[in-house]
Amino acid sequence: MLSDTTPADPVPVQGPDARADGAPPPARLIDAMRARWPGLLLCAVIAMAASLISRLHGGPQLLYALLFGVSFHFLHADPRIGPGIELCTGHVLRLGVALLGARITLEQIVALGWSTALTVVACVLSTIVLGLALARRLGLSTAQGLLSGGATAICGASAALAISAVLPRNREQDRFTLLVVVTVTAFSTLAMLIYPLLAHALHLSAVQAGLFLGGSIHDVAQVVASGYLLGAEAGDTATVVKLFRVSMLTLVVVAASAAFRSGASPGTPCARPGLLQLVPWFLWLFMALVLVQSLHGVPPAVLPLLSEVSRDCLVLAIAALGVKTSFQTLLQTGWRPFVLLLAETLWLAAALLVTVLVGRSG
Repeated sequence: MLSDTTPADPVPVQGPDARADGAPPPARLIDAMRARWPGLLLCAVIAMAASLISRLHGGPQLLYALLFGVSFHFLHADPRIGPGIELCTGHVLRLGVALLGARITLEQIVALGWSTALTVVACVLSTIVLGLALARRLGLSTAQGLLSGGATAICGASAALAISAVLPRNREQDRFTLLVVVTVTAFSTLAMLIYPLLAHALHLSAVQAGLFLGGSIHDVAQVVASGYLLGAEAGDTATVVKLFRVSMLTLVVVAASAAFRSGASPGTPCARPGLLQLVPWFLWLFMALVLVQSLHGVPPAVLPLLSEVSRDCLVLAIAALGVKTSFQTLLQTGWRPFVLLLAETLWLAAALLVTVLVGRSG
């Protein structure tokens, strides 16, 4: 395992940039890309392989990218690879999260109705609170509780990556983020198979089933797949409920950013952040896309492209996280994170199911 002073840290990036300080911007850009392209190309090859396997044989694309990335961990020691890996887990990741905003409109949120919206908000917030409380009981950090709770409550791997982008970065936190991505993806795949059967066994209506599936399954793709197994109405409801959960990502990331910036020492620049510093740039872009899409400003032909670019960026980021982490270091996180994520997943599903059943009996 690499130490914190190994050449794979961002030190090599400073070389070309430092030499190009007196050069014009195009020259600095060329030098920066020259330092980063080997790692970026590695992540791109891993992402393409994961996409191909997913399309040919089915299964979660993000999980394939993660496992393929871990198998190339030995390359992380190469100083030529490190800068590109950091680019993928930084700016590329944030761009992928921002482009998720093109899926959501204010009209979709309003169409849910107040009772459904409040139900989803209550379940999301209670899951995050449960994550924070259980993390403390299990001896994990507040950041880990927030990350696991937010990933479970909102949109799985995408939420985990977005929240981790504003949390303090260290090797332990990177390992925990990777474990969260693996676990919530596995749980989401199991839920896609089990929850529709449960909804059918309980004779839930299409709207009730859509609320249960869209409010409890982690990943968007699995929500869509499971919802439409029960019919078009259930699929439409599940998709809208899920996108409403995704829209809450902005509030959770801003809250995480504020909480951990406020923990800085009074002499640091982030002790009293302004609004522009508090809200990361990718969340401004996320909210701007939601607004533009709500005003029908995005051409319909462009929406599939934005969705594809967003997914590609997230796959690149997951591949880079995999390259940064080995199975040996991943196992060092122990059993407690798994128990934490399992408890959060079961709580979210039980809360949605009880709410639906109570509403039906009422």
